[in-house]
Amino acid sequence: MKLRLFWLALCATVLPSLALAGGSWWNPDWQFRKEITFDLTPAGADIAGTAQDVPVLIRLSLANFNYFNDTKPDGSDFRVMDGDDKTPLKFHFERYDQTNQMAYLWVHATHLTGGAKSDKIYAYYGNKSAPEGADQPGTYDVSQALVLHFGEASGLPQDSTAYKNHATASTAEATPASLIAGGMKFAGTQSVTVAASASLRLLPNQGFTASAWVKFDQPQAKAYVVALADGAKELALGVDATHAFASLTAGGAPVTVTQSGAEMAAGQWHFLAVTAGAGNLTLYVDGVSAGSAPAQLAEIGGTLSVGASARGSNGFVGEIDEVQAAKVARSADWIKAAAKSQGTEAPLVVYGADGQKEAGQASYFGTIIKNLTVDSWVVIIICIAMLVISIIIMVLKAFFLSGVERGNRAFLKEFAASAGDGAALERTIEARKNATHDDQYGTSTLYHVFHVGSVEIAKRAHHTPGEVSALTPQAIEAIRATMDATQVRENQRLSSAMVMLTIAISGGPFLGLLGTVIGVMITFAAIAASGDVNVNAIAPGVSAALAATVAGLAVAIPCLFGYNWLNTRIKAISADTRVFVDEFVARIAEQYL
Repeated sequence: MKLRLFWLALCATVLPSLALAGGSWWNPDWQFRKEITFDLTPAGADIAGTAQDVPVLIRLSLANFNYFNDTKPDGSDFRVMDGDDKTPLKFHFERYDQTNQMAYLWVHATHLTGGAKSDKIYAYYGNKSAPEGADQPGTYDVSQALVLHFGEASGLPQDSTAYKNHATASTAEATPASLIAGGMKFAGTQSVTVAASASLRLLPNQGFTASAWVKFDQPQAKAYVVALADGAKELALGVDATHAFASLTAGGAPVTVTQSGAEMAAGQWHFLAVTAGAGNLTLYVDGVSAGSAPAQLAEIGGTLSVGASARGSNGFVGEIDEVQAAKVARSADWIKAAAKSQGTEAPLVVYGADGQKEAGQASYFGTIIKNLTVDSWVVIIICIAMLVISIIIMVLKAFFLSGVERGNRAFLKEFAASAGDGAALERTIEARKNATHDDQYGTSTLYHVFHVGSVEIAKRAHHTPGEVSALTPQAIEAIRATMDATQVRENQRLSSAMVMLTIAISGGPFLGLLGTVIGVMITFAAIAASGDVNVNAIAPGVSAALAATVAGLAVAIPCLFGYNWLNTRIKAISADTRVFVDEFVARIAEQYL
């Protein structure tokens, strides 16, 4: 298994990776781009018809985008192109937070093809000299009369459309962390008011649409979320107990549509919308029609209120975010596309890979490198340092052992030629060393052991011409002990620094596993924070996290091979030294007893 992972990592590093489909590159001044697909198939947003001019929310976070540092701090270098990679699309950021690596990008999707997963857009970035490219009013079509993001750091909520229907009063509590960036909290007596305007009105021949994201913690009676009121005439969207409702009072008999089917879950975000048009009042919950009734329409052009009625009654308790109003009756497909792109679970939006300008494409290995988190980089750098140190040790040790083996072979040849006369051999070696200044046996373990033995013999035996003094058995054992001690020290010299290889072998995989586990934890934590759960969000972070394990194995595997090879040679040299000690002591006993 380790070998297989090692070769996979080697192939991924050395061989060219498979490239992602790229197509043309819009502008060479931009270094990178991200591919985004709109999925209207049953497995995605499940929209059979087509929808036009839909403001689609793109959530960027560590779960699907790890390249905030490649952009300008405020994201002003972003550009969005249609699928033909030529037509620019209008967009703006509700929030761009490079520090916390989180962004909310609104894009004007001009056309969404029902039942298809072929509509693509490209978000370009990575041009430090690019001017601001966002167009907040242009993100919405001419029928959109009001968009309140509630993302202001201070002051009254501002309208993002070109009509500038800004809030004129607000008593609600702003919260910086809501469903989509900022939102508003209501306690039953607060409201946000938008004054009457020529653009913000219900006209019978055009219709009207109002929508909002809501979250309530407990059931409440006839609480208004959004209401358009002009005297006695009123169009309202709200919550009654745990069901959504829409009501219309426009001169004729009041009409109320209450959500059919399952009730809304408390403590969760829900998308509520109402359309009045073509003689019908239709209620939508989470993008799906929840009821409809015939209604007589009349012009309503008064005050729009959020969180309560225009009179201050029917107060809502909970959070409200992303209030929108259009002076037309939006289609069911339009409303469903909006709902399926804005929530924490947004099946309409599929995040693809990031490409680079050089080839208009990004390799899989490049994608992994870009998705590496700080902890993974730390582990990989440590593994690289361990590998470099281990390689240096293995190379130096291999040269050292080769020198020891050459010295041993040369010494054994001299020792055999001396016919076992150790004293004569010692004199010959010393004479050659003094004459040539070449210590041929400086690395030879056999010579070192022999030299120690010869010195010990010289201390105990006296050589005179024609006579050799005898050694006692105790003296021979003392000589053996000294030679054994020398052999142990030689073995320690042979094995020096080998402990670094054992650390790399055993510690590398565990260190890599630690990096992988931390990387996977960070990936899932980022996904939980952003609420974007799909394969494209998970895969880059997990694959990058696994790179730490590959790095650990890339250290351990070559070190394992090198350690076993070097250790085998060390054992062979140690065995030769042990045999030589036994042979030399036997000759001493034969010669001096």
